[in-house]
Amino acid sequence: MIENKTFEDLQVGDRSELRRLCTADDLIVFANVSGNHNPMHLHDEDGDGDGATEAICPGMFVGSLVSAVLGNVLPGAGTLYRSQSFEFLDRAHAGDELISTVEVIAKDAAARTVTLRTDVRRVADDAPVLRGEAVVEPPKVRRVQRMSDLPGLVVQRHRHFEALLARAEPLPALRTAVVCPEEENSLGGALLARQHSLIDPIFVGHAGKITAAAQAAGADLTGIEVIDIPDHAEAAARAVALVNEGRADALMKGHLHTDELLRPTLDRDRGLRGRRRFTHVFVMDVPGLAHPLLVTDAAINIAPDLKTKVDIVQNAIDVAISIGIDDPKVGVLSAVETVNPAIPSSMDAALLSKMAERGQITGGLVDGPLAMDNAVDMAAARTKGIVSPVAGRAEVLVVPDIDAGNMLAKQLTYISHAEAAGVVMGARVPIILNSRADGEMSRLASCAVAALHHFRMAGTLAS
Repeated sequence: MIENKTFEDLQVGDRSELRRLCTADDLIVFANVSGNHNPMHLHDEDGDGDGATEAICPGMFVGSLVSAVLGNVLPGAGTLYRSQSFEFLDRAHAGDELISTVEVIAKDAAARTVTLRTDVRRVADDAPVLRGEAVVEPPKVRRVQRMSDLPGLVVQRHRHFEALLARAEPLPALRTAVVCPEEENSLGGALLARQHSLIDPIFVGHAGKITAAAQAAGADLTGIEVIDIPDHAEAAARAVALVNEGRADALMKGHLHTDELLRPTLDRDRGLRGRRRFTHVFVMDVPGLAHPLLVTDAAINIAPDLKTKVDIVQNAIDVAISIGIDDPKVGVLSAVETVNPAIPSSMDAALLSKMAERGQITGGLVDGPLAMDNAVDMAAARTKGIVSPVAGRAEVLVVPDIDAGNMLAKQLTYISHAEAAGVVMGARVPIILNSRADGEMSRLASCAVAALHHFRMAGTLAS
């Protein structure tokens, strides 16, 4: 609860302050609200051409922190500006914590205005960033108010995918057989990943169509091997052979159906079968969520039995570790959070949880059954009385079947504006499974996930 001060309440020497950690999201919001898109103020832009991003807090953003003290604390609710002067003494950047201070230095009874000294300092080194003077009309009536929440803002940016790219780009380029990149989107995604040093591609497919797609996109194929195989099934089989010959360490889907790509990988004699079932993992960058969210299996196993779900969980844990999530927290979803013999998914979830406790699933914390709300929301978990290191904190969501997984992933994409990277696990190499609707960042992130996983596993085997 905060109580404001009227003209009569205020005394010379009254002083108050607020602290604020400035974030990259703050600068994005300010750019959109103010219309000031100066690249000097954006976290991912190099505004002065020196090769480094600046992320400098705009002067008026820093000044707005003064108005927050005036309007919220001193004098508080009901305050209106008459004038404000600012002198900017230093720069603040995203990541800086700032302290904004106001102090009453004069009162004008005739005009019923108050003059306040205003300043902003950086907490880390106590350096002054801004100083000035404000003249305001203080509140006319006393008011006690609760600091109620305003409508929330969610900033749409690829913070988790950007982190994945930063983590993957120093690695060697992943030798990747790209199957049938015969139209602009699939070809462009592979070429973009090559530009970011994520993959070293070999194109397998109809050479004429690949060349035509490159010409339409204004792309240069110089230095890229193109193996001319017009038939999709034969192209997929040749790509698998490249892996078996040691010339490729990953497969990437181009402009062909998923089943055409996967069929030769499942061949018992010449395919890429590993120790586990093939399973699909979405790595999702959900706006407003503090961590990447993995959803599995939403693309391959239609109605998985318990044995298949063990592989689904273990493959997802392995991907989560590869992208930098220590001790992944896995929520096995059902319609309920209690075991109900009439709901098979709740039984499977409980068994998977117990199997993880007994070491049959390793590398992560597994709990279930959990309903969606108490898997990802702490308040919902507390309301249901669920005590678990996973409930409310799940980083991996294991769905009961492909229907639930497909619906969940698409709801996150089209309603929550998430971006999704997709990989198939369980083969001897990662399989990058892009959708025709995927944007550039999704395609890049899929390659980054594949590269991170491949090189982590290669390092593990080498050690």
